[in-house]
Amino acid sequence: MKSGCVLVIFLACLCHGSLSCPAVCQCYSQKMEVVCNDIPLTEYPFESLPENTTMLTIQFTNITSISKKHLDATPLLQELHLSNNHLENLSSHLLRGVPHLNTLDLTGNKLSDLPADVFSHAPIRNLVLKNNLIKQADAEWLPDNSSLTWLDLSENHLTKIPTTLLQRLPNLKIFDLSNNRLEKISANSLDPLTKLERLNLQNNKLNTLDASVFQRINNLTSLFLSQNKLNKLPSNIFEKQTRLTYLSLDDNQLSHIPTGLFDPLKSLEDDGLDLTGNPLLCDGKIEYFWRWLQKNRRKVFSPDNIKCALPQHLAGRSVMSLTGDELNL
Repeated sequence: MKSGCVLVIFLACLCHGSLSCPAVCQCYSQKMEVVCNDIPLTEYPFESLPENTTMLTIQFTNITSISKKHLDATPLLQELHLSNNHLENLSSHLLRGVPHLNTLDLTGNKLSDLPADVFSHAPIRNLVLKNNLIKQADAEWLPDNSSLTWLDLSENHLTKIPTTLLQRLPNLKIFDLSNNRLEKISANSLDPLTKLERLNLQNNKLNTLDASVFQRINNLTSLFLSQNKLNKLPSNIFEKQTRLTYLSLDDNQLSHIPTGLFDPLKSLEDDGLDLTGNPLLCDGKIEYFWRWLQKNRRKVFSPDNIKCALPQHLAGRSVMSLTGDELNL
C-alpha cells in the first residue's frame, strides 16, 4: 500500500514537473524544452510553465515585458530565447532566480534603456541584444569579471562603447558591433579583450583607427571592418594579428595601402582579404600593395575587382593588371 502511494505521488510530481505545458506551446519532456512560437501571447506564461524547464523559446508574440517573478517559475533554466517579441523593458535583477542560465537571446525587440544589474546573478556566456533600440551600452548591466564569451550588440543605435564595459569582458571571444553608428574606437579600449577571436565592426561610421587599437588582442581570427568610412590606416595596425584568417576592408574610402600593412598576416586563408570598393590612387605609393598582390593573389577575394579610382587614365583598371611602367616604377 505504501509503495502504491509513493508511485502515485511520483507520477503526480512527474506530471506537474515535466508534462504540464502552456496550451498554446509545445513541450518536449526529453529535452525539458518549451517552445511558444508565433502565437497571440500578450504576457509571459510563467504560471503554466513546467518547473523543470531548461530550454525556453518564446518568439513572435506580443509580450512587452519580463520580470524576475516570471523567471522564478523556471529555476533550472539554461537557455532563454525571446527574439522578435515586443519587449520594451526588463526588470532589474532579472536573472536572480535562474542561476544556471547561460544563453539569453533578445533579438528583434524594442529595448532601449536597460537597468543596472539586469544581466547579473547568472553565469551568462551568450548574450544577444541584436536589432533593438539601444543608444548607450552600460557597464552596470554586467558583473565584474563577466563570464560572457559572446556578446551581440549589432543593429542598435550605439555611437560609442564605454571602456568600463569592455573591462568587464575578460572572457569574451565573439563581439558583434556591426550596423551601429560608431564613430571612434578609443585607443587601447579593446585591451581587456585578450581572448577575443572574432570582432565585427562592419557598417559603422569609423573614419580612422588608432595604431594601438588591436595591439593587445592577439587571438583574433576574423576582423570585419567593411562599410565604414576608413580613409587611412596606420602601417603597423595589424602587426600583432598573426592568427588572422579573415579581414574585410571592402567599401571604405582607402586611397593608399601603407607599406608593410599586410606583411604580418601570415595566416590569411584563400579569399581571406576583401579590399573591393575602395577608391585606390594608383600612383608610385601603390608599389607595395601591387607587389604584395602579385604574390598573394589567392589570399585576396576577387582580386580583379580591386580597381584604381585615380589617376584618370587608370580609372577602372584592376590593380592586378597594371605594369611597372604604368606605375612609373
